[in-house]
Amino acid sequence: MSNNNSKDCNTLCKMWQALKKPSVSYSLGTLLVVGFISGIIFWGGFNTAMEMTNNEQFCISCHEMKDNVYQEYKQTIHYSNRTGVRATCPDCHVPREWTHKVVRKIQASNELLHKALGTIDTREKFEAKRLELATHVWAAMKSTDSRECRNCHNFEYMDFAEQGRRAIKQHSEGLEAGKTCIDCHKGIAHELPDMHEVDPGASIGEI
Repeated sequence: MSNNNSKDCNTLCKMWQALKKPSVSYSLGTLLVVGFISGIIFWGGFNTAMEMTNNEQFCISCHEMKDNVYQEYKQTIHYSNRTGVRATCPDCHVPREWTHKVVRKIQASNELLHKALGTIDTREKFEAKRLELATHVWAAMKSTDSRECRNCHNFEYMDFAEQGRRAIKQHSEGLEAGKTCIDCHKGIAHELPDMHEVDPGASIGEI
């Protein structure tokens, strides 16, 4: 047993020594240049791949999204409105800041797993999971103070004088209470799940 451990140790030690020694075949400058170029290629490829997966067409490329939440979203003001400003899937569900975006993309690997497993590949399965899926999204938005909503909407820039009396009251009270967008605006772009047995107040967004 000790002989095997010694062999493993010797092998690892030799590999470490080889890594510490300068290359005999290539100069340090060559290694640095190759490493620098390789780094740029990797970084460029990584960012390109991330942006390719960060658009509406990619999001609806699976029928689970295209046939369900996307069809609902098309009926909302976030899809079509008088100003022509559209909030697409990544605008609401993917952070703009690079670090947060990478974290979200890593989390999305779980969605790829369930795509492969066929967890919600029928309308019936999707409806059965709708409350669970929505709850996860609401919790994530709550934890970030509705960060993606604030890309377009912000209390600081709201002109309350241009709002209706009800909106002024709700926004003023929400601001004073430290509420965030998702506390009141659940179901703003997608149909709400059946929540009458869970939380009737949340099912109508408390508005």
